[in-house]
Amino acid sequence: MSVAETYRDTAGGSLRVLFCIGVRDAFFAAEEKERKAVFTTINEAFADLHGRFGVTVLGTMDDDELVVGPADGYPWTAYILADVPGYEVATKVCDIVRSTEVGPAKLWKYLKIEARIGRPLFFGNE
Repeated sequence: MSVAETYRDTAGGSLRVLFCIGVRDAFFAAEEKERKAVFTTINEAFADLHGRFGVTVLGTMDDDELVVGPADGYPWTAYILADVPGYEVATKVCDIVRSTEVGPAKLWKYLKIEARIGRPLFFGNE
């Protein structure tokens, strides 16, 4: 078996997912009270991803000091790198933004999320 074949066979059933999160215009246009409600809601909505979905968060990154203003695409504002038990679970994590309410609105008014799905890279893990 070649190195490439061995590498491709080591995924082990879980997916490596990079959740890319962008802050939208509506967040920046909101009053202070509304922004605080969004912060609280985001924290609650993304709490305990492992207990709720079996997601193992490997790391997070917030680029809010170098990405100023709305981020509707790359470069994103924030990232969550995780091992996810399957495609359906990745969609459930993305669905948090679609289904979570913030007052009379949904979280997607304030955030955008995309998932990049792959597998662990064969180098640079030590």
